Amino acid sequence: MSYSVGQVAGFAGVTVRTLHHYDEIGLLAPGERSHAGHRRYGDADLDRLQQILFYRELGFPLDEVAALLDDPEADPRAHLRRQHELLTARIEKLQRMAAAVEHAMEARKMGINLTPEEKFEVFGDKDPEKYADEAERRWGGTEAYAESQRRAARYTKDEWKRMQAEVASWGERYDALMEAGEQPIGERAMDMAEEHRQHITKWFYECTYEIHRGLGEMYVSDERFKEFYDSMRPGLAEHLRDAITANATRRSEGA
Repeated sequence: MSYSVGQVAGFAGVTVRTLHHYDEIGLLAPGERSHAGHRRYGDADLDRLQQILFYRELGFPLDEVAALLDDPEADPRAHLRRQHELLTARIEKLQRMAAAVEHAMEARKMGINLTPEEKFEVFGDKDPEKYADEAERRWGGTEAYAESQRRAARYTKDEWKRMQAEVASWGERYDALMEAGEQPIGERAMDMAEEHRQHITKWFYECTYEIHRGLGEMYVSDERFKEFYDSMRPGLAEHLRDAITANATRRSEGA
């Protein structure tokens, strides 16, 4: 079975001129010619065209595509595996971009258009955009990060203020708890750690005990987070880390 250049152009969604060009540069020479000298493409030619279009969609220049496809050591299945990996990565990136656009649309629809001054008014000295790039690098591929982004895009200014008020109230009560000499393994400290976990779940994403343990370690190891919690009370970051660990252990043992 063979096909004319017009038929192949229709199958592949390319122009006849493109197929002529591929033939002229030796990238895709049709396997047959009609008695009148017209190009005829067989199944093997269609397979090669599919490979070409995959690589072109991924941004490869024509000379690199030719080198890849004409490599005598190349396994056709290896091409498919590589293209699948590249396309999967492209899809994930585009999905993140689409989600970002969706968040922006939702924010506009909800009337969220905070000025820089309003952002600082809501967050105090903690600029919500300050560590956005790093957060994307650390957690951009996780469902928790995606969920956090989705929720944050929908919050109004009043909701951000309410969340910040909850953080301030929690900080004051944790300060008082430490002032009273409560140890991290004490019931009150573990209850405060549980409240901290539930706050994250309420406002951002499902914070499991495993995730919470990891956050506790980061609050101590990352100087910026340590500074944030220690600004509530010196030593609070480590105290909270230990309380988070104790609370997670308590919950797992009680399960």
